[in-house]
Amino acid sequence: MWSRQRGRLKPLCCGVEELRCRRREREAALRKARREQQLVSKRLLRDEALEEAEEGCVAMIFGEAEIQQFLRLAQRGTEEKERERALVSLRRGLQRPEMQQTFIRLEGSIRTLVGLLTSNQALLQLEAARCLHELSHSEQSAVVEACLPATSYLLTYLSGHSSDFIELCLYTLGNLIVESEAVRRQLLPQGIVPALAACIQSPHLTVLEALGYALSQLLQAKEAPEKIIPSASTDSSVLGSTLPQHMLQLLQPGPKLNLGVAVEFAWCLHYIICSQVNNALLITQGALSTLGLLLLDLAGAVQRTEDAGLELLACPVLRCLSNLLTEAAAEAVGGQLQLRDERVVAALFILLQFLLQKQPSLLPEGLWLLNNLTANSPSFCTSLLSLDLIEPLLHLLSVSNVVSMLVLTVLCNVAEKGPAYCQRLWPGPLLSSLLDTLAFSDTEVVGQSLELLQLLFLYQPGAAQAFLQQSGLQALQRHEEVAQLQDRVHALQQTALHG
Repeated sequence: MWSRQRGRLKPLCCGVEELRCRRREREAALRKARREQQLVSKRLLRDEALEEAEEGCVAMIFGEAEIQQFLRLAQRGTEEKERERALVSLRRGLQRPEMQQTFIRLEGSIRTLVGLLTSNQALLQLEAARCLHELSHSEQSAVVEACLPATSYLLTYLSGHSSDFIELCLYTLGNLIVESEAVRRQLLPQGIVPALAACIQSPHLTVLEALGYALSQLLQAKEAPEKIIPSASTDSSVLGSTLPQHMLQLLQPGPKLNLGVAVEFAWCLHYIICSQVNNALLITQGALSTLGLLLLDLAGAVQRTEDAGLELLACPVLRCLSNLLTEAAAEAVGGQLQLRDERVVAALFILLQFLLQKQPSLLPEGLWLLNNLTANSPSFCTSLLSLDLIEPLLHLLSVSNVVSMLVLTVLCNVAEKGPAYCQRLWPGPLLSSLLDTLAFSDTEVVGQSLELLQLLFLYQPGAAQAFLQQSGLQALQRHEEVAQLQDRVHALQQTALHG
């Protein structure tokens, strides 16, 4: 990473690339952690009016005989109200995991429930769907896979007329998808992708939000990059369907933008981008432009409102932009952003300040984007300097080691651009901040500080002398025996002393 040349040290090209590779590996690890966290999430949709009406009713544990009695009454009761009450009792019982197990062990229980789901009586059909929804929320794979016979009917009902019923079917499908590969294997040939593509044109926001959830669960499947996302000519794949275009339309800033819907589809877009199946296609469809405008809109929104939900949208939007900017195709169509560099950087810093107050754990998302913007773009580095944003950036060094590492990486991106950039970096608190980071115990943070100091010594006359005058050598001494740092520490000491 470091080489001696004519009495001074200079970072090798491969060293810079190695740092970028390390950053990409860390980013992949972050994505993997987020992906695995999402894979265990499920949604439970319960009617608020029903919950209030049944308040105080404890979910009972019923035995096999009682469950069979409920099923008989639901199937053959003499009055519709009696049949409906039997299903309501069954649904409340199915909220208990132990009763779910008892239910699926009963021969013909799922078959009876599916029969009621296909009933021509709307209230019975709805209660049967609610029973299936309770089963779909189970954490036990055997319970989920017992619902397999219902999937084709749930798909069929997505083309129905009741938005409430469609919403319930979508959340149930989403829960089933996330739990079982067997369910996904059955749903794909049954046409889940075309069914979702038809559903996305619904005028009902509740349906769109539920659709976003179901689609995001599908896109997180481990087989998604090979079997679900690919952009073949057939509409049975996500990229081959109209889903991406409609998703981007739903993310367009404006009065029709709905936060809940936008959050779900921003995560969908994130999972597609992370699959790296065909990001060039998304870029040509305007993903960069849409996300760039949404970033500006978010920055304006956080200044106008105290809405605590905006960080939920900021996270996937920042990730999508960060990952798309690493694509070669992004450079080819960079003009699509149609945004001045300063507007993007200013908006990003507004969001960073917002996240610092509301959700500091999301700061790395914004800093990853800033890193990717400045890595290969002198104009974005110029914007950072001309807007006097170096000092606000330095204030983030105390947040955490992860944030410190990213802040230092962005500063390295600026310093790498040469003497003119280092001269503009140098006035102000940079040196004292770097001396503070040399007191950190985290070797990666210290190593990145050494990288930045090396660039400053290389390009900024007087930097080494100022470092010596502020006891820089003493700050380096504590790292002389650290195996990962000692070569770089020694090299920096020699540069500071001998130039």
